[in-house]
Amino acid sequence: MIRRRTPRIVEDPQAEPKGFDAFELRLGDAMRGERATMGKSLLDVQRELRIKASYIAAIENADPTAFDTPGFIAGYVRSYARYLGMDPDQAFADFCRESGFATAHGMSAEASSIRKKDVVAAPVKARDPFMGSNTPFAPAREGFLSRIEPGAIGSAMVLMLLIGSIGFGGYTVLNEVQRVRLAPVENTPDVLADLDPLANRVQGGQQVAGAGLQTPQAEALDRLYRPQALDVPVMVARDAPISTLDPDEVGSFQSVAPVQVADAASPREPSSVPQVVEQAAPELQMVAVRPAWVRVRSADGSVIFEGIMEAGDRWTVPQTEDPATLRVGESSAIYFAVNGQHYGPAGTRGTVTSNLSLTAENLTATYTLADLTSHQDLARTVAQAD
Repeated sequence: MIRRRTPRIVEDPQAEPKGFDAFELRLGDAMRGERATMGKSLLDVQRELRIKASYIAAIENADPTAFDTPGFIAGYVRSYARYLGMDPDQAFADFCRESGFATAHGMSAEASSIRKKDVVAAPVKARDPFMGSNTPFAPAREGFLSRIEPGAIGSAMVLMLLIGSIGFGGYTVLNEVQRVRLAPVENTPDVLADLDPLANRVQGGQQVAGAGLQTPQAEALDRLYRPQALDVPVMVARDAPISTLDPDEVGSFQSVAPVQVADAASPREPSSVPQVVEQAAPELQMVAVRPAWVRVRSADGSVIFEGIMEAGDRWTVPQTEDPATLRVGESSAIYFAVNGQHYGPAGTRGTVTSNLSLTAENLTATYTLADLTSHQDLARTVAQAD
């Protein structure tokens, strides 16, 4: 009986479907899961186990090339597995199986980190285990331009533009304030060179010869020191029947002006016109009969008049509230005229008089009335003035 040999049909094994836990669990995944369960980071493990974080990452990635000394790999793996609560021996066996690491003898060259001199090792580029492709959890380094935001650039430009505008505005206002503008006038000013500066040198006041001094005008002093008004007017009582009084002869409406008294020292004649102002102070002048240096100070110490008065010069003492004081170098050359009456001189010949109060009461009480017959220089000066 002849049998036919039929070829055997080899059936391909069909891949069975795998469940969620049917894949192979690697050592690094298990270690990272346990570390995440404990809530620890690589830096936390480094601080607690005293093992570099780069070594911990190399153990999880099954990369034995990251260790400087291969002889310490077994101890590092077992310590890390014991820290995570895993079996140390099983973890080291899985690490050797996944990475292809083999334990070397303690005295062998593979277990030492010291290279032999005759073996020239190829230069290996140092790599950062945190930034490598095996550590996808580490963030990438940021560039310099990535830290600059466009909005910040715009804000900075706006701020600089605002500061520049304020500075330019202040500079413009300062220049505008300091600028001097001349407005045109209808009358063209005359040339000052055509005027004679000495034409009216006597009209402004009395010029003191040889001293370059100018006394103020009498009108200006009268405006400054005019008598003050009385609070209550002084009136003369009338003793007669009203029917006998004539308004044209008596009272404020009389046609004849009241008699003015020349000398304030003499008794004043009664007048029917009410007095509303105080009596004017007597006029006081300093008269020089020979050249003499004088200086008049006010009550506050400021110099009112200072210079050399020549023979015949007169200077009117201003009527101030507090009297002025006089200092004269040649006392016998200065006399004082009080309402036209001359008193003095201020002192003997060749003496200096200081702190002399220039009031009519003080001068009339201190000095006697000068006799023109015995004072030849004063008589000559009075005659020249007349």
